[in-house]
Amino acid sequence: MKKGLVFGAVAAAIIFGGALGITVLRPGAELARAVWTSAVIAFGVQLVAFAVARPFVATNPIAGWGLGSLLRLAVLLVYAFVGVQALGLASGPALVSLAGFLFVTMLVEPLFLRS
Repeated sequence: MKKGLVFGAVAAAIIFGGALGITVLRPGAELARAVWTSAVIAFGVQLVAFAVARPFVATNPIAGWGLGSLLRLAVLLVYAFVGVQALGLASGPALVSLAGFLFVTMLVEPLFLRS
């Protein structure tokens, strides 16, 4: 439970800090809406992926991480083919930011999955 909370805090700092950095460096309402929407989605997906991977740590950590990775990929694909258009977002910033947020936070996830 404690590792999940710490991971959630670190993921929030990375994702929302990254979104803030992007929107400060590249101001614009359309870009900001796409990036912040992607940030919220990425944060939720990371929390779910961590919860999926955590039970596998003792027996097969790679399987857990793999399931989390498949979840991230599925969300990215659904977002690309359905979500971006349905939400009326700029596709480039929305997809690049979601992929970037998921990738960077996925790299720090193993630090918190250790038993």
